[in-house]
Amino acid sequence: MQPYKAVLFDLDGTLINTLEDLAAASNYALAAYGYPPRPVEDFKMLAGNGVAVMLERAMPAGEATAERVAGLKEKFLEYYGVHYADKTRPYPGVPELLRVLKEKGYKRAVVTNKVEEMAKVILNKLYPDCFDLIMGQRDGVPTKPDPTLAHMAMDQLGVKPEECVFMGDSGVDVQTAVNSGALPVGVLWGFREEKELRENGAKRIIRQAHELLDILEEA
Repeated sequence: MQPYKAVLFDLDGTLINTLEDLAAASNYALAAYGYPPRPVEDFKMLAGNGVAVMLERAMPAGEATAERVAGLKEKFLEYYGVHYADKTRPYPGVPELLRVLKEKGYKRAVVTNKVEEMAKVILNKLYPDCFDLIMGQRDGVPTKPDPTLAHMAMDQLGVKPEECVFMGDSGVDVQTAVNSGALPVGVLWGFREEKELRENGAKRIIRQAHELLDILEEA
């Protein structure tokens, strides 16, 4: 079997628990347009496909138009740009995992549907010097589960798809792994349930971050 050389990580729900800050920024935007707030727990299912899709899902039925969603996104970013780390924290065990991966020489990249500039700001604060590459939502590039971002990351890291593990907490992440040719690893500490991960093609499921090391050593 080809040894694994790189790990691609989702961000929200995988590396960091962003739920409360995403909810606060979304509800700030919704309030600006006179829409009712959504409970924090709702955002476990609303998040995952980028800010615009999350806000469209959060709006009352029948209210979404391209213009309104764009306006809500602007309000969201206005708030989130200041409050992105009020309550956001790394998940237990993840900082230690990243340290070991770095020591062992694995390449490490983030592939997220979060706007790239914001992803870099958050990661530089919570995980400084932990990643070789950060790839996020950008103009002209389709979002996950399209494999384009993942393939761009692989190219820049100099690795083949079969040399990569893709680790995430949602069906979108698992689909991205499958579509890109990486090994799909689902995590159970994030926003989604095991059933969703398995139904979308997860080959491995882990409950604690350090379990990824066992998977990497199988190769």
